[in-house]
Amino acid sequence: MLLRIKLSKPYSASSNALAICLLVTLLSCSNHYNSDGDLANSSAIDGNSLSDLDDASISTLINEPLTLDNKPNIVPEGMVFVPGGTTTIGSDSGMPSEQPEFKVVVEPFFMDSHPVTVGDFRNFVEDTGYVTFSDSIGDGVVFDFENASWIIKDGVNWEYPLGVDYGKAPDDHPVTLLTYNDAINYLSWAGKRLPTEIEWEHAARGLTNRNDRYAWGNSLKENGEFMTNTWNGTFPTSNNVEDGHLTTAPVGVYAKNDLGLSDMGGNVWEWTSSWFRSYEDRNKPYTITQDSEKVLRGGSFMCHSSYCHGYRVSARSNTPPDNNMFHVGFRGVKSIDLN
Repeated sequence: MLLRIKLSKPYSASSNALAICLLVTLLSCSNHYNSDGDLANSSAIDGNSLSDLDDASISTLINEPLTLDNKPNIVPEGMVFVPGGTTTIGSDSGMPSEQPEFKVVVEPFFMDSHPVTVGDFRNFVEDTGYVTFSDSIGDGVVFDFENASWIIKDGVNWEYPLGVDYGKAPDDHPVTLLTYNDAINYLSWAGKRLPTEIEWEHAARGLTNRNDRYAWGNSLKENGEFMTNTWNGTFPTSNNVEDGHLTTAPVGVYAKNDLGLSDMGGNVWEWTSSWFRSYEDRNKPYTITQDSEKVLRGGSFMCHSSYCHGYRVSARSNTPPDNNMFHVGFRGVKSIDLN
């Protein structure tokens, strides 16, 4: 099997890559695009659960508070209710991929309160005998902290994201080294699905202060405490680990938004079901090709504000569906029958 790393800019300690925290993308000869191929000719960026509003005059981010008035009596264990409503998506002051801002109406749904954990995924593997992409090809993409560079490392997988020489990942940490297909196979077993990127941003913005930069507020630190797990120090040569974690942190240990969602910024990037494209093209027909990539949301422990700043609620990134990296995880959602 031929593997190659596609870099938008050189990877080295002195590189000026804009988003070194994610720009490595792993390409293989597999083509796993059939899981939601019905989106191939969709005329909306995230399928027919959303409807665009008039966005011609939007110039500032204005999101009205949501309410829990229609919260169902029963919420699935480990999930939170995300009320529907109108959301301004993107940021005209953000990266080019976040522009232009536009408004959508999002239906209510349930969302996992935190990313899927190593322990969760182990239950799935033990129950089904599932073999991940990393296990089948025998390697994955990790960051070599000593040499400040990305590498393809043999022997890494969801259980040993740094390799067997570093021991197993703790059960309460987010599971990583999984492709898009691995994520949807787990979620199908769990009776869930991946969120669209619009649902993800809608949920990250919470109930009340929905115009904040981050899911928890506007500051990376509050009262001297870190609100999330990101790169601390000089990126990418020195991480002083002020927030307590060089790589993944246990889920739920940092700030939650007012819906009760944790890890909606930092810790690990999260797969969404959405195909990446410009917001300007969101209402145009889309055809999946070999170069199509999925949207990732949330940022990770590899993100620093001087580069990707990916833990902002409006931040987007993208990678091929069969990419397996040590800082990418996922969480599930469930649709709500409104009838």
